[in-house]
Amino acid sequence: MAQNVSRVRQSTSAQIMAVVKADGYGHGAVAVAEAAVAAGATWLGVTDVAEGRALRAAGLAVPILSWLNPGGIDAVAAALDRIDVAVGSVDELRALIADAVAPVRVHLHLDTGMARGGCPLADWPELLRLARAARGRVEVVGVMGHLPRADEADPAANAAAVLRMRHGRDAVLRASFGPVLVHLAATSGALTDPATHFDLVRVGAGLVGIDPSLTTVLTGAARFTAAVVHSAFVPAGTAVGYGGAHVTDRATHLAVVGVGYADGIPRELAPGAGVELDGGRHPVVGRVSMDQIVIDTGATAVPRGAVATVFGPEGGAVPSVQDWARWAGTIPHTIVTGIGPRVERGIA
Repeated sequence: MAQNVSRVRQSTSAQIMAVVKADGYGHGAVAVAEAAVAAGATWLGVTDVAEGRALRAAGLAVPILSWLNPGGIDAVAAALDRIDVAVGSVDELRALIADAVAPVRVHLHLDTGMARGGCPLADWPELLRLARAARGRVEVVGVMGHLPRADEADPAANAAAVLRMRHGRDAVLRASFGPVLVHLAATSGALTDPATHFDLVRVGAGLVGIDPSLTTVLTGAARFTAAVVHSAFVPAGTAVGYGGAHVTDRATHLAVVGVGYADGIPRELAPGAGVELDGGRHPVVGRVSMDQIVIDTGATAVPRGAVATVFGPEGGAVPSVQDWARWAGTIPHTIVTGIGPRVERGIA
């Protein structure tokens, strides 16, 4: 994670917010936050106030922003634990003002082209008017938006959002708010388009080694291992797993690894999906079960208790998170955030 923060730092002079939502992209929110702050991140980003409070309880003192708040904003807790909140509609701001008993720090969220949250430009003047009238209950300290096409790694694709962000910021400053922290870019924008950086960039997936723009080699931050729980030598023509979806074409060794779709192994996999065992890449055969996958190890007999590496940063025979995303027809984010709760986490 420190290497990835350093790589982002090479691309921008803006402050870095480490986004640790979804339990730190499946890697553990506190562990990711601590590593990122130690590496130079000056802000943390979370989904809701409760996640921010958990970071405060763990001793993290840097500024924290909660910007999605799907269950609403706990204004009392936000003020008590010094957690900034994003507000993206007039109704949301009204509710926050009504609930506030102490000043709440607010980042006004402008819809910069996603229609997935954020205040429409037509409602921006009313949002500013309401925020001005509520001074003393809310303190506007930031302005934010999102880039809908940053993963294209094309500044032209981001230009409309950048222009809208500038217009929104200028309106905030004309309304006598300021200074405000302006932020628009996430990992892809931070790595590819300086025009999107403004005062701060929000880096989430990039912390754990995922670049959605596919332009920058980052370092995988996790290794997922599991033990072989059963092994057998079977003849040619052996049906494997539910429905006999795979039939061996030769006599071979099979190893059953004790993880399945309940642990985050995608159930639908393209041919070629595999794990590392005994220094080699071996294919997953048959259907993925809830608790198990079957690996064809060919001439290699793998004993019970041997450790398989599902993914890791090493390369070579060890698959990457990106490999698993390709095999599952998805994006790496869904692989790391889908690792189930019974998989033990630890820091190496």
